[in-house]
Amino acid sequence: MSRGGAEHLLEHADYTAVATEVGGGLRQVRHGGRDLVRPYAADEVRPRFRGSVLLPWPNRVADGRYRSGGEEHQLPLTEPERGNALHGLVCWVRFEVVERDRSSITLSHRLVPQQGYPFELDVRVRHALADDGLTTTVTTRNTGVGEAPYGVAPHPYLVAGPGPVDGWTLRLPVAEVLEVTPDRLLPLDRSPVAGTDRDFRTARLIGGTELDHAFTGVVADDDGRARVVLHDDDGVGAVCTWDPTVLPWLQVHTGDLPLEPDNHRRGLAVEPMTCPPDAFNSGEDLVVLAPGEEHVAAWTIGAYAG
Repeated sequence: MSRGGAEHLLEHADYTAVATEVGGGLRQVRHGGRDLVRPYAADEVRPRFRGSVLLPWPNRVADGRYRSGGEEHQLPLTEPERGNALHGLVCWVRFEVVERDRSSITLSHRLVPQQGYPFELDVRVRHALADDGLTTTVTTRNTGVGEAPYGVAPHPYLVAGPGPVDGWTLRLPVAEVLEVTPDRLLPLDRSPVAGTDRDFRTARLIGGTELDHAFTGVVADDDGRARVVLHDDDGVGAVCTWDPTVLPWLQVHTGDLPLEPDNHRRGLAVEPMTCPPDAFNSGEDLVVLAPGEEHVAAWTIGAYAG
């Protein structure tokens, strides 16, 4: 038993993963004994949302306030230093196991109406290992009576060795970046990545670049899947793939935590998102679930070798 509650080992070929009932997330993903995401210990409280599923919104809601259905709502400020509501409502709730076999698990949680989010959602998270890696599928149904604003994303920190990120090579298939305020990281305007230090459309060394931005203009490969690739000097690392028609935004963070030397720039947060930061207020790419409506999003983390 971990400090985060019961956890479950998944296995398939050279892949292993550890799923947690608390938050319905992932503590570990490995291939051939090599970490693909920055793990944390079984007796450790999950640090920095690592491996969490973020819903019913990813990223930030400014001041925790928004309007929906003609009414104003106030969410708890879970990022008090910046005055924002951060990363949704399920990171610290317990999910129940619905199905389980050697290589997959399905976890379920009923999000009840509450102060700031008076909507009812049935959430199912399925983690499944296969030859291409670990695929997470989040299926959310509005089981309430009103229209529910909604967004979803994962929060893995990909790794390509012991780090830091400075020595890893990154490819980001994105054309635009969302500029943010320096103090609260709230959205301003989009701008092209071309000609800036945030342009990783052609794979290159991260070096000293600092990223904590949402990107869009995601370009899919010929198979319709977008791919973020991260690797070391030997061409070994991790890849995250997803459908950009479902998840058209991507948050990337180089893990700059200078006050935490053990965690500083030791993993690259790669978060495909349905919507940008503060979408509850801007409405941009916001999913609005009608009563009985269902939304499905999925992403895959796999090993990369050249």
